[in-house]
Amino acid sequence: MARGLLDLYWVLRWLCVLLMVETVSGAGGPSAGTRISSQFPASGVNQSPVIDCREVCGLNASNRCDFVRSNPDCRSEGGYLDYLEGIFCHFPPDLLPLAVTLYAFWLLYLFLILGVTAAKFFCPNLSAISTTLKLSHNVAGVTFLAFGNGAPDIFSALVAFSDPRTAGLAFGALFGAGVLVTTVVAGGIAILHPFTVASRPFLRDIIFYMGAVFLIFTALYRGRVTLAWALGYLGFYVFYVVTVVLCTWIYQWQQRRSLVYSMPGTPEILSGSEEDQVSSNTNSYDYGEEYRPLLFYQETTAQILLHALNPLDYRKWRTKSVYWRVLKVFKLPVEFLLLLTVPVMDPDKEDGNWKRPLNCLHLVISPLFLVLTLQSGAYGVYEIGGLFPVWAVVVIAGTALAAVTFFATSNSEPPRLHWLFAFLGFLTSALWINAAATEVVNILRSLGVVFRLSNTVLGLTLLAWGNSIGDVFSDFTLARQGYPRMAFSACFGGIIFNILVGVGLGCLLQISRGHVEVELEPDGLLVWVLAGTLGLSLVCSLVSVPLQCFQLNRVYGCCLLLLYLTFLLVALLTEFGVIHLKTV
Repeated sequence: MARGLLDLYWVLRWLCVLLMVETVSGAGGPSAGTRISSQFPASGVNQSPVIDCREVCGLNASNRCDFVRSNPDCRSEGGYLDYLEGIFCHFPPDLLPLAVTLYAFWLLYLFLILGVTAAKFFCPNLSAISTTLKLSHNVAGVTFLAFGNGAPDIFSALVAFSDPRTAGLAFGALFGAGVLVTTVVAGGIAILHPFTVASRPFLRDIIFYMGAVFLIFTALYRGRVTLAWALGYLGFYVFYVVTVVLCTWIYQWQQRRSLVYSMPGTPEILSGSEEDQVSSNTNSYDYGEEYRPLLFYQETTAQILLHALNPLDYRKWRTKSVYWRVLKVFKLPVEFLLLLTVPVMDPDKEDGNWKRPLNCLHLVISPLFLVLTLQSGAYGVYEIGGLFPVWAVVVIAGTALAAVTFFATSNSEPPRLHWLFAFLGFLTSALWINAAATEVVNILRSLGVVFRLSNTVLGLTLLAWGNSIGDVFSDFTLARQGYPRMAFSACFGGIIFNILVGVGLGCLLQISRGHVEVELEPDGLLVWVLAGTLGLSLVCSLVSVPLQCFQLNRVYGCCLLLLYLTFLLVALLTEFGVIHLKTV
């Protein structure tokens, strides 16, 4: 499945267009002229003053609930739960620490949902789509991990940009994740496995990333993003992908021309032997041969359904550690619901992962999940002609289609149109991620109200840390397995995608609602500290790595870790007013 993930840019663009349809068609969007700042109310006929929701903690405990319910700044535009009302209306003031603790655990579980959905359902369907469409896989290893790990970041940014009050989360998360990946992750790779980085790919990626940071910095300085700038961000990433493809093609052409086959493979692309070794290291032992029955046994339809809906592999359970088992227990409910709602097509399997009873069930449940997820269920409960709800129409149509599919297919052989399930699973898993990201943003905003923290500091800490877990684990695993070059290149390729597509599409969503431009109001000095630190880390790497003859050692890694700790300290001191600009 590794080959199918190497050229998925246009597929992700289609996904983002679909999500734009959801966000643009929402009725609760801000009116024209909205600023990306909570300090400016939406323009309209009634210009009643809007008080910052963070002032609620300064009120008497008896007045907090009414304040949260009546203040427009405390309302959430999307999501299924009202977290601020839950804290201040359903928990006594003495139990506020308990409410915050419960929200923190729920936040961690949402990050777990994001990771499981992206790794086991979103990426496999992307791989199946790329194989079905016969997309080229010339894009280098930078995109191998970038597209897989970037889904939570992109969805979080899109959700944050859809509400003017949470746009600071998007900037904080994208810049914060950039600082985290280019310092902690890159430094950790150098500490785990010192290596010599490929010079040309490194210089190419870091220069492109510096260009992306400069474009975002310019937008913040200008204070607005027009349609041309938003499209320019997306176009710049397309130019980056084209450059990577051309560099790879030129390198391969030079290899064929010089007939030098003894040279090591490019750090951007895994050779066939490396790819096999990665897969063998990941799956160190194949239990399939050991547990395969000696006699052929035909499973019944009910048994196929039960096995397909079982997220627990008992053979793997017996061999894993206690930590893995505890984590698996928390994953089981999520994995079961995902298996029930998201079809997964695997082109590497002989039957393409065709499960006849479950796939027929998906034809009913997946469309129902889609209409109940779009715009937080607003479309699903809409009644056609005031009589018949949309969700009932979807259930009837899905049941009819499932019945035809069930009687026209067999358990052993997948149908000719089985590849369509990859698109259905792709869209369903994307909306799973979008729904979880919406709840993450709403929780973080609620915690910011309780602790009187800005959205930017929440984005650069909690949101950036949560969304970067996938990058940390995957890159460190590759480094320990002996592939630090690929892991290091992924540090830059993934965040180039995140920052350009995240900001570009986020601003494009606002412009598509009728705004001439999106006005940006930086959240004080902290945004400039964040952008400056990211630029400083890139400049330091651009200067120090060539001076070391592109040999990255543990000293370089420790310096990057020290830089991140210093940045975190400065950011927190800035947030709490210890570091501030003098007013004239």
